[in-house]
This record gives sequence, C-alpha cells and structure tokens, in this order.
Amino acid sequence: MAESDPTHNKTLIDGNALAAMSLARFGVDHMFGVVGIPVTSFANRAVALGVRFIAFHNEQAAGYAASAFGYLTGCPGVLLTVSGPGCVHGLAGLSNAMINAWPMVLISGSCDQNDVGRGDFQELDQIEAVKPFSKFSVKVKHVSEIPDSVARVLHWASSGRPGGCYLDLPSDVLHQTISDSEAEALLAAAESFIKREETPIPNPPVSDIEQTVSLLRNAKRPLVVFGKGAAFSRAEGELKKLVETTGIPFLPTPMGKGLLPDTHELAATAARSLAIGKCDVALVVGARLNWLLHFGEPPKWSKDVKFILVDISKDEIELRKPSVGLVGDAKRVLERINKAIKDDPFCFGKSHPWVEDVAKKVKDNVARMEGQLAKVVVPFNFYTPLRIIRDAILELGSPAPILVSEGANTMDVGRAVLVQTEPRTRLDAGTWGTMGVGLGYCIAAAVASPGRLVIAVEGDSAFGFSAIEVETLVRYQLPVVVIVFNNGGVYGGDRRSSEEIDGPYKDDPAPTSLIPGAAYHTVIEAFGGKGYLVGTPEELKSALSESFSARKPAVINVTIDPYAGSESGRLQHKN
Repeated sequence: MAESDPTHNKTLIDGNALAAMSLARFGVDHMFGVVGIPVTSFANRAVALGVRFIAFHNEQAAGYAASAFGYLTGCPGVLLTVSGPGCVHGLAGLSNAMINAWPMVLISGSCDQNDVGRGDFQELDQIEAVKPFSKFSVKVKHVSEIPDSVARVLHWASSGRPGGCYLDLPSDVLHQTISDSEAEALLAAAESFIKREETPIPNPPVSDIEQTVSLLRNAKRPLVVFGKGAAFSRAEGELKKLVETTGIPFLPTPMGKGLLPDTHELAATAARSLAIGKCDVALVVGARLNWLLHFGEPPKWSKDVKFILVDISKDEIELRKPSVGLVGDAKRVLERINKAIKDDPFCFGKSHPWVEDVAKKVKDNVARMEGQLAKVVVPFNFYTPLRIIRDAILELGSPAPILVSEGANTMDVGRAVLVQTEPRTRLDAGTWGTMGVGLGYCIAAAVASPGRLVIAVEGDSAFGFSAIEVETLVRYQLPVVVIVFNNGGVYGGDRRSSEEIDGPYKDDPAPTSLIPGAAYHTVIEAFGGKGYLVGTPEELKSALSESFSARKPAVINVTIDPYAGSESGRLQHKN
C-alpha cells in the first residue's frame, strides 16, 4: 500500500506495492496462482497496476499454466503462492518448466523472518526446497531489495537455456515501507540491471557452420529433426527455408509439430522408424537426444549416424558429444546455415532414393492409418472419435486452435491422428511426461493467445488431476472446449490378471479403475458451463460443432469402450 508520512510529508510504499510495481515495470502482464496469507494484498496491488491475475483452485494447476505461458509467449510465466504447502504445491509447475526448458518464476510468501525456527505459520525453508528445480533463487531480506530481486529472477528465467527461478517474499518484508522517491530510484536501478545483464547469445564459428553444410550436402540419407526449443525461438520460417531449399525430409518431436505443417510433402512423421533408423546425418534443432529420441543410440538409430546438434546450452551439447555442436539460438543458427547454403546451393529432389523411400513409407503408413480411421466403431475405440475431432478442427481453418493433449492412449493415439498445421499449437505431457497439465495449459493458452480457440483432448484419469479448474474456465469465460475420453480408468479400468486379484482387498476397485460412466460433463454444468454426453458419431459431431461455434467453456464427455486401450501406450516395457 501507499500511505502518507505526516512527519516528513512523504508517500510511503510498502513491500506489497513495491513488488507489484516491480513486476509491472519489468514487463509482467499476467500472473497465475492462489492467494492467501501473506500475499493477497500483493496480488491485488498487481491487478491495480495492470497485471492480470488468473486465480486457480490449486497451485499445481496454476504452476502448469505459468510454465506453459512462458513457452507460448517467450516471457517468464509467473506463479504466486502462499507460504509452506503453497510453495510445495507450486514445485510441480516449477519443475515442469525446468525440465521442459521454459521460462517461469515462482513467487511465494514466507513466514516472518524473526520467527524462523520457532514453528511459525506455514514455516518452511523454501530456498532449500526449490533448489533441485530452479536455476536461480533469492530470498528478499528487506523491502529495499525487492526491485533488484524481481529483476534478477525474471532475467535468469529467460537467459541461456530458459528454466525456473524462485523469489521468496517474507511476510515482514511485505509490510516494511520506504519512500516513493527511494522506491523509484530502486526500480530505475533494477531496470538498468536488466538492460546491462542481457546475456549475449553465442554464435557458432564459421568453420562449424561450413562443416554442418558439408555434412548435409554429402549425406546419402539426411534428416532434419526439430523440437519445442525451435518452437520457442520462433524458428519456423528458417526451418521452412532450409527444408524446402534442400529437399531434406523432417521429423518434429511431439511439441515441435506444426512448425512445419504435418501435411507437408517432406514430413517424415508417419515414417518415423524408417527416418530415424536409416538416416546417416541428422540435424537436430532445439530438441534433446533424450528418451523421446531414444537417446540417439542403436537400435532405433544407426550406429553410424552423424549428429549435428543446435542447442542454446553448451552443457547439453557436451553431454551428447555430436559430430558437430552448434551452441546458439535455433533461429539465428538456422539463418547462418541457410545463408551458407544459399551461397552454394544443393537440393535432394523428389526422385532422390532417400526422399522417395521416406515418401513411400509415409504414403503407405498414412493409407493404413486412414483405413483404420475410416471404420466407424461403436462403442467408440480411440480412432473413431479422434478422426471426427481431427476433421472438425481442420474445418476451423486458420488461426488453428491450440490443442492440449494428455493421457496415456488418448495422447499417444492422438499424436498420430490429430494434425498440427501452425507453430506452437500443440501442448502435451512434454519432456517429463507430466500428467495433470491439461486444464492449466488450457487456461494459459487461452490468455496467451486470445484470438484462438483452445481444445483439450484428455484421458479421464488425466482430466481428474485438475477437473475443478473448469470453474476457472467459466469464471473467466475462456474459449476452451475440453473433450474427455471416458473409458473408466487409467488405460481403461481393471487390467489385472487373475493372479493379481487376490489378498484381503481383492474386492476393492483395481488401482487403474475409475467409476464407470462417470458424468464428467455435469461438473462444468454445476458452474454454468456447457456439458455434453456423447457415444455416437452423430452426437460427437453435433457437440463439436456447437461448442466450437460458441467458443465458450464446455466439457464433452465421450464414452469409450473400456477395453479399447492398452497399458502405458508405447512405454509398457517400463512398467
């Protein structure tokens, strides 16, 4: 708050107001979270200064929203929580941001510094708690430190490889005061820090660019692979130029889908196994050689494949030991590669054996998939409703909706069926395979991209993690349609073998079971949203058409055959 000091005739600014002023001054325009002691006044002050606060029911969902907001906008998503358990719940979003390399800042209130160690309300050493999940963390010890601390966490969240940062605001600091003139001086100094500390982006040496172009030019079976790091750097224009100039087939990782349309003639997604297994040179842009890409190792990859890695992190490149490592921003590195190619062009034409092999495999696999999708199966399997959803989304044209996808079979099958045609329009479980991100991601997408419809395709178990946030959708009237694939459980209900049904609790529901036929559509109706229960193609088409046109909060409860899915999708071997 701001108040007058009659003794010195100065306006006093308290820590709540100064923290809010810092956020607004340094470019934060949205904040997600759950308020309470000691941060409610801080949130209110931020709103008064033009920071939109999206209030959630649970810090976990709010944290997932903040992490996705950072990815979609390129600016740090900010999560505000109360102390102790609020901070702990917020770690879900902070860790998700850290693993996915998305910029995010967790801000938590904490107990009065004078009462540390005495068992104060919600006391926790939060700096220690956030260590595994943050690039940088700071505890403000006096109100005068607030502007500089806010500037630093925002800076570090976005510098180098993006990730999570943490800011601790003790209760006593939020109530300390300084004069408005001192506050302005501190804000100006912190703003100067941000400009002064802008991290220079590395530029690979010319020799490495030349080696990259030489490897691609002389390859027999080259492949371009790109991921959400390329999406984050807005590299789609340079990727398009590279692929269409050279004729090299490309393979996106799941959240890289849409940087180039899935329907592009050089898209190798439908021939993924062939493309990975046979390529001899792979240019990997903004994607890590982790489990999603089989660690870049045999048997999925050829033992002789040469990797060219483009990554903002030098440590990542040193870890993977590629043939060529290009440390830098994906867009800027691709600009330099394209310029080098332009000076001495080459192109693998449509009749090149490798391009032909990939195209033929894509055609065969797409035809096989389309044959499967053409069958109308009722009670629904996963393919029939996903094909109807795909067609309804494609009919919307541009701007394409943002698709949120999670759940074991729902996400795995959906990745193959649903089509992405525009950049940054797919959000899923990501690098960490995080379930429960759905509603948080939906809310982030809706506020980050107000011109787009947001569509979530969720398994019923995944939806349950944050289902109460449908009230948040209705409260803010966000254009989000949530489609729940309801098959009665994780993977589809009771999957136990006869030997596993034993012991004193054998009559309990299986660990994978949920209530069959749960009326998820009525949950949103309780808050004034629109719910649909569908079980036939006609019912689903009608619900999609109506909800897409209305662009208002809705839940479509799709009844799926409980035996249609399989355990753990393609990772069953790990269970």
